Amino acid sequence: MPPNEADQIDYMAEEGYMSDFVDDVDGDENGGGDQNIDDYDMLTKVTDTSSAQARTGKDIQGIPWERLNITRESYRRTRLEQYRNYENIPLSGDAVDKKCKQKSKGGNYYEFFHNTRSVKPTILHFQLRNLVWATSKHDVYLMSNYSIMHWSSLSQNLNEILNFSGHVAPTEKHAGSLLEGFTQTQISTLAVNDDFLVAGGFQGELACKRLDKQGVSFCTRTTYEDNAITNAIEIYKNVSGGMHFMASNNDCGVREYDMEGFQLVNHFRFPWPVNHTSLSPDRKLITVVGDHLDGLLVDSASGKTVATVEGHLDYSFASAWHPDGKIFATGNQDKTCRVWDLRNLSNPVSVLKGNMGAVRSVRFSSDGQFLVVAEPADFVHVYNTNLNYEKRQEIDFFGEISGVSLSPDDETLYIGVWDRTYASLLQFNKRHKYGYLDSFV
Repeated sequence: MPPNEADQIDYMAEEGYMSDFVDDVDGDENGGGDQNIDDYDMLTKVTDTSSAQARTGKDIQGIPWERLNITRESYRRTRLEQYRNYENIPLSGDAVDKKCKQKSKGGNYYEFFHNTRSVKPTILHFQLRNLVWATSKHDVYLMSNYSIMHWSSLSQNLNEILNFSGHVAPTEKHAGSLLEGFTQTQISTLAVNDDFLVAGGFQGELACKRLDKQGVSFCTRTTYEDNAITNAIEIYKNVSGGMHFMASNNDCGVREYDMEGFQLVNHFRFPWPVNHTSLSPDRKLITVVGDHLDGLLVDSASGKTVATVEGHLDYSFASAWHPDGKIFATGNQDKTCRVWDLRNLSNPVSVLKGNMGAVRSVRFSSDGQFLVVAEPADFVHVYNTNLNYEKRQEIDFFGEISGVSLSPDDETLYIGVWDRTYASLLQFNKRHKYGYLDSFV
């Protein structure tokens, strides 16, 4: 992201919260200010929503439309009309709207299962939305203000894993570790994979934790430059089976660390801030996207650019590889996700246009059957790759999206929703031809 945007911590691309549209609840004047939220919550008795309740007509977020002064359809129209997509390149979204048609709706791949309102997944920076990670179909890690939380949909327990509001310091000694640790760290991005968690901070901080051990294993400041926000982290197994992670930074650097001794293995530099990277399944190529219209394919050993993809009209903040290793996707502020094939990079395989805003995160399912594309707010799209991305399921709700995550077995899709009133964790379960069994196996 451009340097001046790193300062706009509280900026949201749209100002409309659900509570702002509630003028009269039980005769009580409510302008949507924070001081009224608790009263409003109490009046409307907003609770969790189960799949059974949703089937009988309850709103999945528990929004009591029948008691509000606006219908859901009206409010949706208002949101679509008034939403302002954030752009670094002026009118990039308009240009796409003129050229691009949306793919047809009607896919039905994931079914609403539960909305949990005790889980409140927050956002630090409006462009960085990778703050929700599922490590199994029941286990989710997410940011909630200064805390990394673990939610178990099985036990319905919410536990704090790490709190960055005070002092965080490593309990292990590794070369290069910042033994004095950090204080009041603002976490901009997060990644969790297997038993490893890495949190990235607003001033280049990295904190690494093994989930099966107490304490923090490693802390470092990647850079002391002013423009040092950690934009994205990816944790993966390298070719020899060791766990590594890669951090994308606003200082134009991509850094690779091993997770045994937490040593810096590679540091690649680019001409512009790097917003996201993802490593190909064979570990040979890295997609690198950032504050530039083009995306790069980079040799993972040398850091040399081997190919460029052209077509996006704004800056990109998301990327992902299909498990076949030939297809990858990039998500951009021009409101599109573009799907590319390594065998012919001259044109995208498909251009997938959103409803309102930038594509902030993209995820392929482990089996390669689906591509999940998240906008900044209100919409998550699930595309069927077997139908050449021509059909999609549209998941429609209200609120900022703090992250989306598929469980490793693809059975569960979690969506973090941030809103002053209706913050929650949405859970969708994969539909099976025989009907989804609400089993806990």
